[in-house]
Amino acid sequence: MSTPNLSWGHININVSNLDASIAFYEKFGFSVLIPGVPYLGIGKDRPSAIPAAQSNALNVAEGTKARACIMQLDNGFPKIDLTEYAKDAPRPAGANDDLGMVRLCLATQDLAADYALLKQAGIEFLSAPTAGVGELADIAICRDPDGTLIELIEIHPSKWSAE
Repeated sequence: MSTPNLSWGHININVSNLDASIAFYEKFGFSVLIPGVPYLGIGKDRPSAIPAAQSNALNVAEGTKARACIMQLDNGFPKIDLTEYAKDAPRPAGANDDLGMVRLCLATQDLAADYALLKQAGIEFLSAPTAGVGELADIAICRDPDGTLIELIEIHPSKWSAE
């Protein structure tokens, strides 16, 4: 059996306030690459109804309105797609032990320095940087404005065994 020929595209993060979320992710170094999601017919500045065929493909109600943007951390992949649906009562993001995708992990070469910069920029972390088992990596986790967990990780490859 052969496998599909896939590569990274983007990770979707639904948000309650697109502008606040853009400002939050910009603190991490992300920038707006595309002000909208053209293939869904939605832009960044005002909510637009997602066309029927695309609503069906996304499994959202026909006539659902949204606004969004694609952000990038660098020129590589994956990108993030921040989408604000015009919805009265969205459910909050899950916890680390819930099913599905609950955490976005960003690699750093200097966790202590990046943690200090982000704290200074107003980012609240769940804890200070913490050494992993066997000091294989250090991690620090914060939440975006809607509760999505963001993990910063500094991996120490020299401490990993060759086994």
